[in-house]
Amino acid sequence: MKSVTKAIGIDLGGTRVKAVLVDETGNTLHEVIVPTHDQHGQWKESVKSAFNQLNQHVIESECYIGLSAPGIPDKNNRCIQYMPGRLHGIEGFNWSEFLGREVFVINDAVAALSAEAHFGAAKNCNDAVIITIGTGVGGALLINGKIYQGAFQKAGHIGHMSINVDGEPDICGMPGSLEEAIGNYSIQKRSDGKFSDTAELIVAMNNDDAFAKSVWMKSIKSLAVAIASLGNILSPEKIILAGGITKAGSILTNPLQKFINEYDWRIGENHMQLEIAHFGEQAGAIGAAAFSFLAHKNH
Repeated sequence: MKSVTKAIGIDLGGTRVKAVLVDETGNTLHEVIVPTHDQHGQWKESVKSAFNQLNQHVIESECYIGLSAPGIPDKNNRCIQYMPGRLHGIEGFNWSEFLGREVFVINDAVAALSAEAHFGAAKNCNDAVIITIGTGVGGALLINGKIYQGAFQKAGHIGHMSINVDGEPDICGMPGSLEEAIGNYSIQKRSDGKFSDTAELIVAMNNDDAFAKSVWMKSIKSLAVAIASLGNILSPEKIILAGGITKAGSILTNPLQKFINEYDWRIGENHMQLEIAHFGEQAGAIGAAAFSFLAHKNH
């Protein structure tokens, strides 16, 4: 039987569907990005469009399929079993039937960590945490060299940890969550309607807008508190940041590291490292592909 050496990884995000064709070493051979169109309920057609564009570059028997999406997958990784508040209709949606191919489904943040653990920033780590910051905030845990999903496949939902007990509840009912504090979807509320997205906020900050800076620094401080808390609970070697917010570069990392230095409880000279994901915005798609290789190996 001929060895399968390629995989299509699809990352269904809140605003864009990112899809890649990769080889077994994680090299990207082709990439496709299309709008999600969630507001029009067309997200599944967007996924199919991305898949079809990549599928024309492979022979069916020589390629696996993996899909990452927000929410919690079922125990067999065939669908998203639970996703409150977004992508209406995704719960229980049969991707294998829809695309006409066997598809393995994984949470988007777990997919991002899978990419980094197999090919990127966490490749040589035993213990690491990834925090994905885009439309919302996700996360995943690497413990003793293995991705840890916990009971009910719920572990790693860092966006729903509370950093303000008096804050408004998020979509999971958690008051003052990290997702509410820094996710792109809440920027209008956090800026009193002045900014429509994080990119707009950063542009204003670069133009010395004092209000924009205050909104940004409050969000970064919240992220630092969350990271320091994770350090106390899990004591990872690395905290890896992924998602669209990492495009901010030093505007993100410099104040974040400064806050972490203030809050992180360090034992002697030992401390966790902060690192930007190797794959950037491709992490979810590449991780979905990596997961499909592993799933077929264990299937």
